[in-house]
Parts: sequence; C-alpha cells; structure tokens
Amino acid sequence: MSSSTPLLAVDDLSVVFHRRGSGETRAVDGVSFSLEEGRVTGLVGESGCGKSVTSLALMGLLPDRGVKVGGSAVMRLPDGEADLLRISQRRMRDLRGSQLAMIFQDPLSSLNPVVPIGLQVTEILKRHRGLRGNAARKEAADLLYRVGIPDPTRRLNEYPHQLSGGMRQRALIAMAVACRPRLMIADEPTTALDVTIQAQILELLKDLVTEEGTALLMITHDLGVVAGLCDDINVLYAGRAVETAPRRPLFADPTHPYTVGLLGSIPRLDAPRGESLTPVRGSVNDNIAWTDGCAFAPRCDHYTMDCLQGPPPLVEVGDGNGGGHVHRCVNPIGHADVVDREVLESPAVVGDDEEERG
Repeated sequence: MSSSTPLLAVDDLSVVFHRRGSGETRAVDGVSFSLEEGRVTGLVGESGCGKSVTSLALMGLLPDRGVKVGGSAVMRLPDGEADLLRISQRRMRDLRGSQLAMIFQDPLSSLNPVVPIGLQVTEILKRHRGLRGNAARKEAADLLYRVGIPDPTRRLNEYPHQLSGGMRQRALIAMAVACRPRLMIADEPTTALDVTIQAQILELLKDLVTEEGTALLMITHDLGVVAGLCDDINVLYAGRAVETAPRRPLFADPTHPYTVGLLGSIPRLDAPRGESLTPVRGSVNDNIAWTDGCAFAPRCDHYTMDCLQGPPPLVEVGDGNGGGHVHRCVNPIGHADVVDREVLESPAVVGDDEEERG
C-alpha cells in the first residue's frame, strides 16, 4: 500500500506564538518527518514539547492571529499534491473528514454536549459522502458498531454525557473514520481511560491502519503505547526532534539522553523487586534556547562543554547505516564524559535561560 513518495512529508515545520508584551514563544522549531500509508508514526515527548501544536498546525486548527507557521507539509491527494500549511480554509474544510481526520485528546470537550451522537456522526456523512435520512443513520449505526459500541442504534439518540469515557472516545474514532481518510492524527487518544479500554482503543486503531491502509500519526507521552503500536518514532524536546528511529532500534539502542530518560521512567515487569525508577530530572522549563546549544543540557547527566557550542545537528547513529536512526546529540549515550554541573548553573547561562522563558 505504500508508495515511492510518502503520503505526507513535513519539512522544517515551525510554529511561533506572538504574545503582546511577552515576545515570541517557539512551540515547534524545525520538525521534519514523513507518513507512509499503512504505517504508524509516533510523536513522543513530555507535555510542552510541541506534539499537539504540530498536529493542530497540520489540521489548520491554529488561530489566525498571533501565530506564525513556517515550513511545509505536502500531502499526496487523489488529484495531485497540496501543502496543508498553505491551502485556503475552504480547501482545508473539504479535506478534513474526507482525506484527513483527527481524534482529539478529550472526547467530552471535543463532542458537542447538546447534540445527539447520531447527529454528529451523520453530519460528516452528509457533508462528505452525500448520505441523507435513513441511509445516513444506518451508516452511522454501522460505524458505531465497528468501533465496538454496544446497541449502536439506541446510542445514536443519546448525548455525550450519557456515554462512558471509553464510548465517547470510540464515538470520536467513528467520526474520524466515517469517510475512510487516508491520514489520521490521534492526539493522546487513551488519556484518562482505564487500562482495559486503552488496550481496546489501541487495538482498534491498529486494525484500522491494517484494514484501510491509513497513515496514522500517534501523539503520546506513553512509550508503552508507542512500543505496541508505532512503526517509526520521533522523540521531541523543546520543539525539536532529538531522536528518530524505527521502533526496534529505538528501544534496543536509544542514544539520546532524553530518550534514555523517558525509557528509564517506565516500570518494567522484568525489573528486580523493589528497584526504583530513574526519572528525568527537572521540568520542561529547565532548558536553554536551541540557538545557544542543546536545550536538554540543563537536565542531562551526560553533557560536556561541546553541548553549549550552538544547536546540535541531526546525525546518523553509528557508521551511517543506522537504518533511519538519527539523533541530535554531540555526546550520545556511551560516548559522553560527565562533567561538573556548574557549567550550566553559571549566572550567564541561567540568566539567559530565564530571560528566554520570560
């Protein structure tokens, strides 16, 4: 199902928010990745790393004022190609639902609370597939059945607050796949769901990718979800990709200290009894500007003075035959000498950091 050219090619995507009296906030800073049909690509990182802003930019859902979007996101369509960042709002409305769709993070706030579920699903069928009346309701019920909602005909008349969290999330998925889009973005679709429902939702998404050949962009902070679902993974930090690799190389041989820190924060079933986790120190606010060096340096136990010599580039892992495994680190794990943390705690560096955040 894959083509020689990717379904979506995102190149040097940047999103800058302008706030009156507060300067600029660079939420996404030169992110590049591609999506292939029938494959799942993951965007991983802590809250605030730019994952959700990336998805909103691709869907054309960022506000018109106070935001500057750069780069390109070229999608292959049946009638040619289109840059999702440059097309008109009218053209984007035609593409949403039919060619690309999004599953939002919070189903309760994403669904209209005063409109029955059935009407919200049939609205999409009417807009993009031209279905009306009983034909639309029958198709809507079939969609709810496909995503595992019991007694779907009755559920069509119910409101979002009458459904459980898992059912609401399934309803969102039904709306997203109603027109069999070629590209689907899932923004933390299992947040706030219990473990059993999480597994069911992830299995459903995996089946949709396999059966329909859809390209899925999975946005999550949960590396457990990534391990079971994603084919390719992009680890984001402070708006930039710091490590990119297929799933197996990333988990077998992570090289960026941030990726290693995220993996060390996950409980393991095979870990010795009583072994403590090793979380990443500090918070996402503890960083420096990428123009000054590696933004992760203030939280890193493996930095050297080279980390402060400007922005590190993305480089191939090992001998250049890493099979798409690249990282943005001058001292990757296994090759770094740990030095005194006073380097980054000097008044000059801390002062620049605080000014940048201010």
